[in-house]
Amino acid sequence: MPEDSVRDERLFDIEGDASARSCHRPHPESTELNRCSPLVEGEVSVMAMTTSTVPTEHWHLLDDGRVQCDVCPRACKLREGQRGLCFVRAREGDAVVLTTYGRSSGFCLDPIEKKPLNHFLPGSSVLSFGTAGCNLACRFCQNWDISKSKETDTLADAASPDVIARAADELGARSVAFTYNDPVIFLEYAADVADACRERGIKTVAVTAGYICPEPRAQLFSHIDAANVDLKAFDEDFYHHVSGAHLRDVLDTLEYLVHETDVWVEITNLLIPGKNDSDAELDAMTRWVVEHLGADVPMHFSAFHPDFKMLDVPPTPPSTLTRAREIAQGNGVQHAYTGNVHDRDGGSTRCGVCGEVVIERDWYVLGAYRLTDDGRCRSCDTPLPGRFDGPAQHWGARRVPVRLADFAGAA
Repeated sequence: MPEDSVRDERLFDIEGDASARSCHRPHPESTELNRCSPLVEGEVSVMAMTTSTVPTEHWHLLDDGRVQCDVCPRACKLREGQRGLCFVRAREGDAVVLTTYGRSSGFCLDPIEKKPLNHFLPGSSVLSFGTAGCNLACRFCQNWDISKSKETDTLADAASPDVIARAADELGARSVAFTYNDPVIFLEYAADVADACRERGIKTVAVTAGYICPEPRAQLFSHIDAANVDLKAFDEDFYHHVSGAHLRDVLDTLEYLVHETDVWVEITNLLIPGKNDSDAELDAMTRWVVEHLGADVPMHFSAFHPDFKMLDVPPTPPSTLTRAREIAQGNGVQHAYTGNVHDRDGGSTRCGVCGEVVIERDWYVLGAYRLTDDGRCRSCDTPLPGRFDGPAQHWGARRVPVRLADFAGAA
């Protein structure tokens, strides 16, 4: 760890009540309602401010002089010069600022199915990017080099919202995705990018863990067209000890998105052998999804590979993903998929009424496509849940790095 990144243990002053599990409870140090409850002790690092700093609005002053960030249920309480666990939100004066506005860890054209989204503009390309940091502490993080980065060198690419939208337009991408790390922590930047994209008819996608409080949640997702929410487990103990979060807040986000917004939602569940892959947990999770969200919400069961702080757990066998898919289908989930494995049947989409394969997939490559331009089954005319606009595209499995600097000077 570089010398200027060494943590000062005297400044770790996030306090929490381990029993607090919801954004909806008022903080005991504040008279304001709907503030996030604290979680557990977390990290705060002292870093120099970058030049990409903008003001934010979801925070409040505490009686002891600290400033509490109210973006997520972690409720980091900061003294001057401290950053929250997410790394990118920091105290500057008597306010919380975002320190990475307009900065990215890189841009790439991906297939939309890689997000994964199987019912949103099938076969199209998406311009993907992230920043640095994360507001969770998952021991198994598959993007830890970005999400756990504390180095400003990670943020090598600079781009304004207008430049990102222009690049997506000129590259033929139908959407822009906030991914690699969670847009919850850079919501001001994500919202501005989404607005610039909307002006050009380009959609935006949030790939998120859904760990966010009600007011910032409403702000962020009012700008978003589709979301893949990572439901990491269906067990509070797993969330608390493996991800440093709480399950209830994520379930609240899922119910909000499905029932109170027009955002198209799909769910990913990364299955970790021996941690969150039991029949009982999968049964409870999929029953909850059908009962609380609806049978039409697609679920993706994805394979884990050893990474970050969970190197002692073996990769997920394909049979586990097939088992999870079968449990989901048995409980009424109409569109259950397997991911991170080669499984043509598990990756293809069937009509929920006649059973016809309407979108055939081989990894990220589309084969037979039996939907009308507005997403109806060509065999029985049943609408497929999702967002469809014209014929399928065939971007395929390509992954193309993009230099945003090449578009900065365009008219």
